[in-house]
Order: sequence, then C-alpha cells, then structure tokens
Amino acid sequence: MDASPSLNAGAHAEVGPWPAVMAGLLAAAVGYGSSFAIVLQGLIGAGASPGQAASGLLVLCAVQGLVSIGFAWRLRMPISIAWSTPGAVLLAATGVGPGGFAAAVGAFLVVGALIIVAGLWRPFGRAVLAIPGPLASAMLAGLLLGFCVAPFKALAAAPLLMLPVILVWVVVGRFARLYAATAAMAAAAAMLGLAAAGLVPGGTLGLTGVSLGSFLLPRLEWVVPIFSWSAVISIALPLFLVTMAAQNIPGLAVLRANGYHPPAGPLLVATGIATLATAPFGGHTINLAAVTAALCAGPDAHPDPKRRWIAGLAAGVAYLVLGLLSTSAMGFISAAPPLLIQAVAGLALVGAFGSSLGGFLAATAERDAAVITFVATASGFALFGIGSAFWGLVAGGAVLALHRARRKS
Repeated sequence: MDASPSLNAGAHAEVGPWPAVMAGLLAAAVGYGSSFAIVLQGLIGAGASPGQAASGLLVLCAVQGLVSIGFAWRLRMPISIAWSTPGAVLLAATGVGPGGFAAAVGAFLVVGALIIVAGLWRPFGRAVLAIPGPLASAMLAGLLLGFCVAPFKALAAAPLLMLPVILVWVVVGRFARLYAATAAMAAAAAMLGLAAAGLVPGGTLGLTGVSLGSFLLPRLEWVVPIFSWSAVISIALPLFLVTMAAQNIPGLAVLRANGYHPPAGPLLVATGIATLATAPFGGHTINLAAVTAALCAGPDAHPDPKRRWIAGLAAGVAYLVLGLLSTSAMGFISAAPPLLIQAVAGLALVGAFGSSLGGFLAATAERDAAVITFVATASGFALFGIGSAFWGLVAGGAVLALHRARRKS
C-alpha cells in the first residue's frame, strides 16, 4: 500500500478501530439499501422467478461479503466488493430473451470468464480499456433513461402515493445524499402500507398483498445454464463492458486516489471466479465497488490509512448478514406495483444517469457518435434476438470510425 505515514501515530492509536467498523457497516447499508430493488428488477426482467431472484440476491450478498473479507484480510487494504448495479439495469432493459433465465445464467458464466481473461491476459484488458469512454457512458445513460423517467410515470398514475416518496428523496438528498435512495425506499414501503390499508389512494398502479412466506429464511435455487449466441451478444458482452467501465475501473481509481495500489490482475481474476460461483444460483456479476468504495477507503473511514482495511472487513461481514433479508426483499418487490419499484430505482439512479450523460456530452470530438449510441440504446431496439445495448455500441462505433477516417483523410 502506498499510503502516507501518519503524522500523529499516537492520536491514531487512540482512535481505535470503531470508525472503520462504522464506515464499513455504512457502506454495506448504503450499497444494499440503494440498489437491491434494482438487482431484483434486473433478475426478474431477465426471466427469473421470484425464488430465483431471491436466490440471486442471497448468493451475491454472501459471495461479495466473503471476497471483501478475504481481500481486506490478505492485502490489509479497504477493498470493497459489490454487485454490478449498472449490469442489473442492463438486464432489466434487455428483457427476457430466447432461452429465458437459463440463457441469461449462461451469459453470466461467460461474463465471469471474460473478467478472468481480462485479469490474466494484459493485451485483452488493454483492448477493453481502449473502448472509447464516451461510448460506454452513452450506452449506460441509454440504459438508465427508462428508469429515470419512471418516477414521473408513477406520479401521473398515483400522485398521492408517489409524491411523498419523491419529496423524501429530494429533502434527504439535500442534506445526506448517500441516504436519499434508502430513505425513498423506506418512504415507498410506508406509502405502500398506507395504500394497502385504504388510507392513501393507490391510483391505477394496482396493489397486492404480502404473503407470510415472504419473510422466511432464503434458500438457494440452482439454475441449469443454457448457452446461446444471442444471449452472449445481447447480455454477456454489454454486461462485461458496463461492469468494467462503470465498476471495476472506477473502483481501482477510487483506491488509487486514496493511496492504495492493489494488484489489478488478481482482483479481476477473483471477482471473475466469484461471478462464476454465483451465476448458477442466479447472481449476475461480482465486481469492485465504486461509490461505496470511497466510504471505506477515504479519510472519513479512519484517520490512519493503515487501519482502513477494517472497513472492508466490516462491510463484508455486513453483507453476509444482509443476505438473509433477500426473501423479505423479494416479498416487498412482489407486493409493490412494478412501476412503483421502477420509480424508486429511478430515483436511486438519477446521479448515475447525470454522470453518464455528462461523461459523453463533454467529449466534443466523440459527441455525435456517443449521441447515436445513447438514442439507439434508449430506444430498446432489438434485432436477431440481440438487445439495444449491443446495437448502440455498434452504431456509435461505426459513426466514430467514419468521423476519424474523415479527419485522417
């Protein structure tokens, strides 16, 4: 680790490990609370049954917790591991393809293999990094657009139900941005309860009840994978690219910005193996954390950089515990109207959408190609069973290649 030594070692020793422990618990709570609905929506969108989706959430929590603990203990660095939230958005936007969820699971296995290859074979990793950043940002923004307009669709369908959720998100985000998505989810749960009791009009969303089975302990469900070229092209390749561009690369950047320089190859190989392990049970992708990594690696986690690894350890333990809530989380998702869940997920993704939008609009040289990527991806266009994320990159890449050829000539 390349971290500056403490100027006041005695003061750091007096602090103890508790700030790092609390930072790790906060990172896990924020990471889970702000995106578990997105993960479940993505798995269900790819064709998973409620039981398979709950199994996927459980195995993702368990495996990323174990990998976080292992790396934090072995490297003595605040390594944070997470699921791919942009990848879940991709699954929800792509929808059910030929072969159903079994084909999606086959694509998840391909993603794990590609991540391992990126960690072992440097030329392949460099080729992935050579994909223009504006096109990757435009593809992600196109995938996020449908979620980010969902709050307004829900507001039109049930204004009295949705308006308090949006207000809570705005107010909490003004003072504590990290808690805004979790607060919105809690507000949605409260309003859903009031609507089910008849105290708040549910509008045209439609409400269902929550069964007692929703609160039982979760269990893993094995899914026999099916491998198909359409799933590889429409799910595996875009999922791999968006995970590398939006999770692994920013995750490494956050660590390096805080003075930590872990070996990138072993990290990628380990997360690829973890992805292979979770896929048959419904998990989509395991990768480096990006946003929550800053909570564990930053100075707020602990004044002594050498003790911040405890935050990564605590986050891993917290994810092991949070995995036990997967069935209850699935019960809430099943009881809530899909548009309401999409709306809450959209509120959680507004920041990511803004960053992605700014990322490609600021690149003047590649803007035209990136805009083509954005609109093609957002259109939901599918051809030969292949989703719009792939075709958006193809269209944008073709326009970019044409523009560069004209400039050279």
